Amino acid sequence: MIGAPPAAPNPRIILPTPHPGQQHVLRTARRFNWLAAGRRWRKTTLCMAIAVDQLLKGRSLVWGGPTYDQVRIGWSELRHAAGAVATFNQATMTVTFPKGGGIIRFRSLDDPDNARGHTADGVVIDEAADVDPRAWDEVLRPMLVDTGGWLWACSSPRGRNWFFERWQAAQDQSDAMAWQAPTLGCRIRGQDLVRAPHPLENPDIPFAEVQALWATTPEDTFRQELLGEFVDESGGVFRGVRAVCRLEPCGRTHGHQYVLGVDFAETNDFTAVSVFDASLQELAALDRFHNTSFDDQLERIGVLADHYRPQLIVAEGNSIGAPLIERLQTGWLRVDGSWRAGLPVMRWTTTAASKRTLIETLALAIETGRVTLLDDDRLIGELLSYQVERLPGGTLRFGAPRGGTDDTVIATALAVLHGQPDAGQTTRGTYGFAGGRARAV
Repeated sequence: MIGAPPAAPNPRIILPTPHPGQQHVLRTARRFNWLAAGRRWRKTTLCMAIAVDQLLKGRSLVWGGPTYDQVRIGWSELRHAAGAVATFNQATMTVTFPKGGGIIRFRSLDDPDNARGHTADGVVIDEAADVDPRAWDEVLRPMLVDTGGWLWACSSPRGRNWFFERWQAAQDQSDAMAWQAPTLGCRIRGQDLVRAPHPLENPDIPFAEVQALWATTPEDTFRQELLGEFVDESGGVFRGVRAVCRLEPCGRTHGHQYVLGVDFAETNDFTAVSVFDASLQELAALDRFHNTSFDDQLERIGVLADHYRPQLIVAEGNSIGAPLIERLQTGWLRVDGSWRAGLPVMRWTTTAASKRTLIETLALAIETGRVTLLDDDRLIGELLSYQVERLPGGTLRFGAPRGGTDDTVIATALAVLHGQPDAGQTTRGTYGFAGGRARAV
């Protein structure tokens, strides 16, 4: 629906050429777009170009920001691009394009009601992480109901607030898209910053400038402002997540022991499978899928089992998991059109106590750096947003925030817990390895 802005039909309209990272974002955009990006990535410029493209087609748009000063940045960029063509009314903060063109209203969202009462074909929220979430939920989203309109919400991250939650949820929605773009691709290695090209980066930024900021900026601030990362881990269950992540999954290494953790889900939810290299204490692979039949879910698990030859598969056995576990154990498993023998599957029953053991073991392994995880956006997002709540009776309740998911967390925690050198008590007792199959001890 929304693509790269066309060449300007009028020479008096000046649109910048999108840099390669922006071009990728434009190519993959959907109806609701959530872009987390570092400073000077040119988020506002991208949204301005999108707005001009739509205004030339006669659309009605609303442009919001957390403050009047922030809104003025978008206003100024639009004036630079189309000042000789459009009519700018500063008293009402509206811009009108001629000859059947559209209109855009700029509104400060420090009071969400500033934008109330309008209909829009599209909405831009600049620096969305600093905006009151009521602005989107109660004012801007309802504008799009009868128009089928679109959203571009762009921001530098500000911890795990509402923008993070919507950015994360967008990864599972067919009409939404989410990106995480660094100002310039870099990786932190100890005290050093190394160049690591990223497909979404702004390549016009000199690495020397980024290095200068690295030398004078606290690491968390650098990660947030330059790398576009959601770094606020202070109130979460899992701390130090990014410090234990590596970029790429790895294949099977002969002689290593592997454990698979499986979190089954209903047809319309997600099943996650984590492959843990118990010999190196590293996550080797991660698979996550939905809208698949139970036979297809079992087949995907079987493909991973064929490749990694795990000593143990631990599957969450509550609800739908029980009959699927039985099929894995007894050999009712189709892989590439043929049937396989039973797999070494152990059922994990989740209770309040066992879940606490599960989550706290993973949290401790991450915080102490004993495990290495994959640099996977879904896994990292679920880990950073994971919550613990103390109930009135003193019991702790662990889980994803409202509207969130935790399937990759559970699958990974199962694999890590049972892949420890001294893997201890579980709800079914300790276990050992015997001939490639799990046995209760």
